[in-house]
Amino acid sequence: MLPFTERTPRVVAARHLTRRAGRDKAGRFLAEGAQAVREALAHGVVHELFVTETAAARNPDLLDRADSLGVLVSTVTDKAADGLSETVTPQGLVAVCDLVDRSLADALAARPPLVAVLVGVSDPGNAGTVTRVADAAGAGAVLFAGDTVDPHNGKCVRASTGSVFHLPLARSRDVSEVFSACRAAGLRLVAADGHASHDLDAAIDSGSLAVPTAWVFGSEAHGLDESVLSSVDDVVKVPLYGAAESLNLATAAAVCLYTSARAHR
Repeated sequence: MLPFTERTPRVVAARHLTRRAGRDKAGRFLAEGAQAVREALAHGVVHELFVTETAAARNPDLLDRADSLGVLVSTVTDKAADGLSETVTPQGLVAVCDLVDRSLADALAARPPLVAVLVGVSDPGNAGTVTRVADAAGAGAVLFAGDTVDPHNGKCVRASTGSVFHLPLARSRDVSEVFSACRAAGLRLVAADGHASHDLDAAIDSGSLAVPTAWVFGSEAHGLDESVLSSVDDVVKVPLYGAAESLNLATAAAVCLYTSARAHR
């Protein structure tokens, strides 16, 4: 059978998933690249795998795995694959997956001792990287609150390097609802803010990070607004010992989450 082209109906339908409205309507999203596809297959959420002939030759193990799981594998032209990609250099390997987010109650049902909350983070690369960091630090969930990027955004999925499939994700436009769910799960809300009156060193010394904690992070450009800062249990800054003006979001999140992970251990 000839490869699907960019005009083949299934490819056209998949291309709609590059937009948030299309993802929400279909309940599906795209995972691109060998690492993301491997994790998606392991998670059991793949409906169809689009692959170019070149990518198929490079990744026979993934095609075998997809076949063993009964996943439909469709060969596509390079142009069709390009239309499904949101990268400068498409890899020719794209999976159509079920959305992986769940309800707040479900994401927090296990009462995890460490959670990351993203509030108003619009950059998908930042959101994906923080999800990866949270996964690495052993967090039990990542919550997307307020006007925050969709965790299924292509760049967010790639930046997470598969972590979107590893830990529970939930999203709600109501920040107060997210905070209430965290408190109901026994979590203390701690916001990271560069203008806080005390820092991580003080928090470590006081022992306040040894309890179940939901770290709240804002956008790199605007941080957290006063309404959010007034709603949390504590506000802490990462100490800067050198001349740097600040840390980027992902680095600050890594420091905070790992500090809590160490305190819990």
